[in-house]
Amino acid sequence: MNRATTALTAGAALAALAGGVAFAVLATPGHSGDQAPPLVTAATGTITRTDLTESVRAKGTLGFATQRALGAAAGGVLTWLPRAGAAIGRDDRLYEIDGTPVRLMYGAKPMYRTLRQGDEGADVRQLEANLKALGYGSAMTVDHEYTWATAQAVRAWQEDHGLPETGNAGPDQIAFATGPLRIQKSEAATGDRIAPGARLLTTSGAHRVVTFKLPVAEAARLKDGDRVTVELPDGKRAKGRISRIGRSAETDEQAGDKTPKVEIVVSFERGAKVKGVDQAPVTVLIKGETRKDVLSAPVTALLAAPGGGYLIRAVENGRPRDVKVELGLFAEGRVEVTGAGLRERMEVEVPGT
Repeated sequence: MNRATTALTAGAALAALAGGVAFAVLATPGHSGDQAPPLVTAATGTITRTDLTESVRAKGTLGFATQRALGAAAGGVLTWLPRAGAAIGRDDRLYEIDGTPVRLMYGAKPMYRTLRQGDEGADVRQLEANLKALGYGSAMTVDHEYTWATAQAVRAWQEDHGLPETGNAGPDQIAFATGPLRIQKSEAATGDRIAPGARLLTTSGAHRVVTFKLPVAEAARLKDGDRVTVELPDGKRAKGRISRIGRSAETDEQAGDKTPKVEIVVSFERGAKVKGVDQAPVTVLIKGETRKDVLSAPVTALLAAPGGGYLIRAVENGRPRDVKVELGLFAEGRVEVTGAGLRERMEVEVPGT
């Protein structure tokens, strides 16, 4: 990340300290070099030598993958719909019209025609791959041709689901989606008489994701697959990766900040147990600049120096000594410091608990 981002992070940290810094300076009036400094009674922290890695924090929203509208493939009376929040997997019912269920299968191409023996295409391959995954068609080859073996597999599937055993498969029985779906909300009610194409459901992917926005310059430094950490509503952290970076920048007309920003999507790593209500606020931590083998002090050790700048109060033999410091990278409650007389494992005053 660039120094502009670092400056924002540092500025936020220093702003939070402002009250304490002013008090620390004003609480020691009259201190001069010819007076013996008092014995230290405050708590202390330690100067350490380590690698510091900056984390840029961005506000995000916990939700589910991209929403899409689901329409009816055929007309008739709507006899069943899933409830909001339901997860629909392969071969599960999506909805029913006139008592006939339309079931979910996985594939990128929509079910736009009735498939029968002799047909060819990517939709044929999708259907065959799903039948194989469900245990049908031991003699069937997964390819682009709807053969006699494909029709036999379809008949076996239809028999198991109480459907007419035609050997043909169409949108009145099957709907394709790229993966499992989660029902966001219903757009119709059971008992409604609907026309083909009528909107029935709003769905999303079944896997949780986080969306957040960054200014264009910051987003340009990221790429698909970059690791991030997400602070969840329950206080826990989960690992994730950037799965999509938007191609266009937009400004929020309702916000005071008119900076063009790009939307970024984070998917959680496999096995991450992520809980929380839909649209819950979260914080995304993005790994930024790393400074290797530097001295760092607790951020809470910083004091405002008379005339500007910052100092820390080193503790030696139980007595304090003010040391002017230059600040570098801020990360995880610590700050990179340089200055004459600083050394590793030096104790410094910090606010008591």
